[in-house]
Amino acid sequence: MTKPFLFIISLLLSSHIAFSQNKVSISIDDVPNTRLYERDIYKSPLLKKLNALALPIAIYINEENLYKTDSVQLNIDLLDSWACQDFVTLGNHSFNHSRYSQVGLDSFKTDIIKGESRTRKLAKKYQKALKHFRFPYNDLGKDSTQHFHIRNFLREEGYQISPFTIESSDWMYNRVYAYYLKQNDLNKAKQIGQAYVTMTLEYFDFFEKFCLEHYGRSVNHIYLCHDNKLNADYLDQIVEELKQQDYQFISLDEALEDPIYKQKDAYYKKWGISWLYRWQDFQKDRIKSMRLEPSTKDIEDLFKQINNKKDKAY
Repeated sequence: MTKPFLFIISLLLSSHIAFSQNKVSISIDDVPNTRLYERDIYKSPLLKKLNALALPIAIYINEENLYKTDSVQLNIDLLDSWACQDFVTLGNHSFNHSRYSQVGLDSFKTDIIKGESRTRKLAKKYQKALKHFRFPYNDLGKDSTQHFHIRNFLREEGYQISPFTIESSDWMYNRVYAYYLKQNDLNKAKQIGQAYVTMTLEYFDFFEKFCLEHYGRSVNHIYLCHDNKLNADYLDQIVEELKQQDYQFISLDEALEDPIYKQKDAYYKKWGISWLYRWQDFQKDRIKSMRLEPSTKDIEDLFKQINNKKDKAY
């Protein structure tokens, strides 16, 4: 057996070992939640818990949130308190969370640039990079033309698109959870919180099995969730459960070192599906895979019922 061949085998084995342990990067969209901040008497329980957990996380900022309450300066200070943390990677999530497929290229480009106004200053202040962009709704465009043009624009602006592999519809669970809290139905709220934890762990298990089937190994996962009341109360429980399963929590940049993220995105529609599906070559394969996911019908039904009520909860 030749030395070059032995070297290749050794490289492949070391690569397999490097990505065989379960690893995940936590990413949080729609930071900062200033309406929640105001209701919590200008404290951020989620940030406090993340400080205690000392995990690397990535946050995706909607700067419009700074102006959604009357306490603009306090909101700016809140964003600063996120950005200053050593464990936080900064990302742009556009200014006002618009859907790219609906507003079109020119409007969305403006939204991206406007969305980095304060964030770029904070990045400079704390000597951090601002190179990650996540699409609102993970809507990369309605067709291949929109995909092509926005990718080129982001590349020119020095951004790379932030993917995710796992999400568990925390925004739906949060809507129902917040509603029950507002109704002072703490038992039902707790049931929803625990259901969120259980479903999230089921999704982790599902996508781990998916990766073993399709790639023959575990991958560096990226979990997508949001700055909301539900995660302020339950994200730490999810983290502890994953630790019990020997997950290692890594930064976004480390997660992206996995060669899996170098694959071509072959999905040219607007829906915000996992990148594990986007990398599949054929739509029929995506549909087949997605039909095997854990069912969220129960929370979807509750979400629809509550969303039709006049009494809105955040």
